[in-house]
Amino acid sequence: MTLAGPFVLIAISQSVILLTSFAAPAQSLKRKSRAAKPSVVVREIDATSLTAILKRESAARPLLVNFWATWCDPCREEFPDLVKFDQQFRPKGLDMIAVSLDDLADIKTSVPKFLRHMGATMPAYLLNVPDPDQIISTVDPKWSGALPATFLYDAEGKVVFKHFGRFKPLELRAAIEKVVGSKVVMSK
Repeated sequence: MTLAGPFVLIAISQSVILLTSFAAPAQSLKRKSRAAKPSVVVREIDATSLTAILKRESAARPLLVNFWATWCDPCREEFPDLVKFDQQFRPKGLDMIAVSLDDLADIKTSVPKFLRHMGATMPAYLLNVPDPDQIISTVDPKWSGALPATFLYDAEGKVVFKHFGRFKPLELRAAIEKVVGSKVVMSK
């Protein structure tokens, strides 16, 4: 019976070594998957800078612009479709920006947190203007400012699709496909 004691200890220690060798890679995979989330930077944008982006004076690529906010339920509902469109059509020549109308205090908190959660990688801005009505009428005189609002500009800077409220994904996809076409446009 005295020999059984050492064999039991050896068997137990080998089991512990075996189990820890499987646990360590799984733990490192967990760390890697957490780190795989896209880094999100939300930049403050004023009326002049936004107007310059929208004018598209040197436009070579179509542009999809979505005005949204984290407190807007329809905005949150449509955002996964925007992320998919960005992933699918950016390589085919579409640029996209997301312009948040959240409070400026949310630029480092709820806005990037939401974008990270969505897996968004498009350029993101937070509009910082004293009077939003001015920029709203600059974007489109028929826009009341209701969110979400989506605008698609062709390569010449002309609005070819606009929708106030939650868009229908198939309608927006058709408009994007029409503007982008089947050709791949290289970015500058």
